[in-house]
Amino acid sequence: MFRSLIFLLRFYIFWLLFFFIDRLIFLLIYHKKLAMVPLSETMATFYHALLLDLSMTAYLAVIPVLGFIFWLFSGWKSINIKWVSIYNLVLLVLFSILSVVNFNIYREWGTKVNAKAIDFAFSSPGEALASGASSPIALSLFVLVLLITVGVFLQKRLIPNQLSFEKSPIWLRAVLSILIIVFSFMFIRGGFKGSPITQSMSYFSEEQLLNHAAVNTEWNLIRSLLSEKMTRQNPYIYLDPKKADQLIQDLYVTEKDSTTHILTTDRPNVVMVIIESFTADLTHTLGNEEGITPHFDSLMHKGVLFDRVYSPGSRTDKGIIASLAGFPTLAAGSIVRYPEKMQKLPAISSSLAKNGYHTSFYYGGESEFDNYKAFILSHHYQKLIDKNNFSGNAPKSFWGQYDEAVFDRQLQELSTEKQPFYSTLLTLTNHEPYTLPGKHKFGNANNVEQFKSTAYYTDSCINAYLNNAKKQPWYNNTLFIFVADHGHVLPKQNADISSPSRYHIPLVFFGEVIKKEFRGKKYSNVASQVDIAATLLGQLNIPAKDFNWSKNLLNPYTKPFAYFSWDNGMGFIDNQQCVTFDNVGKMTLFNSNDKDKEGTEKRLDLAKAYLQKVYQQFIAL
Repeated sequence: MFRSLIFLLRFYIFWLLFFFIDRLIFLLIYHKKLAMVPLSETMATFYHALLLDLSMTAYLAVIPVLGFIFWLFSGWKSINIKWVSIYNLVLLVLFSILSVVNFNIYREWGTKVNAKAIDFAFSSPGEALASGASSPIALSLFVLVLLITVGVFLQKRLIPNQLSFEKSPIWLRAVLSILIIVFSFMFIRGGFKGSPITQSMSYFSEEQLLNHAAVNTEWNLIRSLLSEKMTRQNPYIYLDPKKADQLIQDLYVTEKDSTTHILTTDRPNVVMVIIESFTADLTHTLGNEEGITPHFDSLMHKGVLFDRVYSPGSRTDKGIIASLAGFPTLAAGSIVRYPEKMQKLPAISSSLAKNGYHTSFYYGGESEFDNYKAFILSHHYQKLIDKNNFSGNAPKSFWGQYDEAVFDRQLQELSTEKQPFYSTLLTLTNHEPYTLPGKHKFGNANNVEQFKSTAYYTDSCINAYLNNAKKQPWYNNTLFIFVADHGHVLPKQNADISSPSRYHIPLVFFGEVIKKEFRGKKYSNVASQVDIAATLLGQLNIPAKDFNWSKNLLNPYTKPFAYFSWDNGMGFIDNQQCVTFDNVGKMTLFNSNDKDKEGTEKRLDLAKAYLQKVYQQFIAL
């Protein structure tokens, strides 16, 4: 009877070896990022991964374990268990595909495959394929074939097709069954002491890539899928609610409610251009990059530049909500998944529509993607133009219309729009897979060259757009607002997901409607993308009290700060210091001044209070 237990042991060894190989490949793919990490620390990844690997294996073993216990009491001496090999093969192929998806997602997002990625793939399969077009195809196929081949080899060596049982007393079989169930539960839970197993049990290093490698990919995905559905409980309770309330209240209290008016009128037309992935690092003014955005750099010197603005998130869905609704990010969550909550948010379009503005939204892609359309249609945009409203034989990317066509369409229709108008345009071309209607200015050999080339193209479109807009009668009475939807790891590839530079974006107010004495002025206080709403409405003398997360950047008494978050963590930055924190590993990831212990603790508390309060409001919506 005890010989038959070797079957379960072999089952565990098979999956632990598969997870070992999967993890080894992940580390090899990103070995350049580990060049300065001691080899001993890198190898420790495999040790710290064991608990989650065992937990995941125990989940996979539930069906074989139940079958084993049944066979134990059946009285059969020999059983054909070829179905276990088929069961393993199905999981092997599925997990191999997941592994390939994981390392490609990690390259783009800096996080492991999670519920957001799966939802993206199923809700928008075409867009997911387009995003994946910039992935290394040959490497992906090689890894897929390698994992499946090695897995099949291990299975033939370790998993038998026949199982034999020796005759034994029923009490012994009962005891053995209980022990198997107890140990299975122990592995699933991660032991019997303390709290149940979490991702943080695999965290051990200051190098986040090693921590992420140690977390079992499949276990992490399942936890993410289960957690994603929980919108009734705040997962980010760090502080006493009263303390969190007071900290946030103090951030937004100003000594005086005052505004520096930079416009010649309080009823200008407003055109807001949200630029895909237009990170500060693309520009010469903010990123010291030459020749990529010459026209936008010129705008920054001719308009009003806010040069220390940070996006609260790293994806377009979060950038749109931040820019247009003044609502921050929810770390691993996203409010766009919940249209019934999203429609309760305030919006610039709603405020302006109530004050006599004619509103419109222009986008070259599919507006239903990530529930953009749900937001647009529930916030008083009177006209929506997306890829479905374009006809003709003009060149298109997989995503939809190139930026040039969208700018031209907006310009054409604004010429007949009743004033004052508020029009939003979301660009598209500077998005993977970075295709263009013509030649790539900086080459097409890799993602960096392609990204710089599409950014250069978008920059040229903005320049042509403004030159043509100058010919329109409404131009002299129009405020143009240019802002990126989020930052990006490209083109410099030196900004980790927890680094503040990953979120640094340009924000420019531009137009003849700006008073001459303010043209070329630069505001260098730390600010957030969510502050656009209160800042704009302050210039228009329209109340902004509904935008409780947005602050007026042209009020000299506004406190300078920004909050940002990603799937696993959050950051807080002000004029003196920036600190970022990992919500899973419970550790500080980035600290611009680690010698200031008091300042560090203060900003960590502010980051925690901010996320705690934002999520609590999300639940209440």
